[in-house]
Amino acid sequence: MYKPNDEDIISVINLIKKESERFQNPIVTEIAGLTNDPFKVLISCLLSLRTKDMVTALASKRLFKIADTPEKLAELSEKRIENLIYPVGFYKTKAKRIRAIAKVLIEKYNSNVPESMDELLMLKGVGRKTAGIVMCYAYNKTESIPVDSHVHQIVNRLGWVNTKTPEKTEQALMSIIAKEYWHELNDILVKYGQNICVPISPFCSKCVVAKYCMMVGVSRSR
Repeated sequence: MYKPNDEDIISVINLIKKESERFQNPIVTEIAGLTNDPFKVLISCLLSLRTKDMVTALASKRLFKIADTPEKLAELSEKRIENLIYPVGFYKTKAKRIRAIAKVLIEKYNSNVPESMDELLMLKGVGRKTAGIVMCYAYNKTESIPVDSHVHQIVNRLGWVNTKTPEKTEQALMSIIAKEYWHELNDILVKYGQNICVPISPFCSKCVVAKYCMMVGVSRSR
């Protein structure tokens, strides 16, 4: 049975990184690269939760055209925000949440997005993945490995970890992966998870790291 070691982990990361260059960047990474604005990274990441990238992209564009600062967002009514971000998943809850966050940023942080994991996690509705994305892609600080459903699923399939939640996966990955790879891991695995190692019936026949994969939990592949 395959057991991952440091050399194999690095090989997998490099192979997936090279393969993923042909895929479109996740929308939040794209926004971070285009704007370098922590506020837009934070809000777009919150909008992206349980929402497809194309929907997030259009919703973010509509919202930021009207409100691209905490002050402008806080001035909008929840209903107006709902209309701008629809049809992202849980748009009513997200409208209320991002408006509340905008107000906190104004009142507590002089309209700036906090530059620490601990303070980001104090914002209601911001979890470790979102906080990690902001730290990595808005502030270029590597203090964690942002883990979403794609990252969680892929590293469990590979057999690198045996975890039940993204939070547990993050901690496990940080203990086995050299810190120099933390920053890019979310980006490349999300792209790979959207195109090759998809949630249902992954394209194992096209996978560049198939020989390294234990295929944990994969009952059907293509």
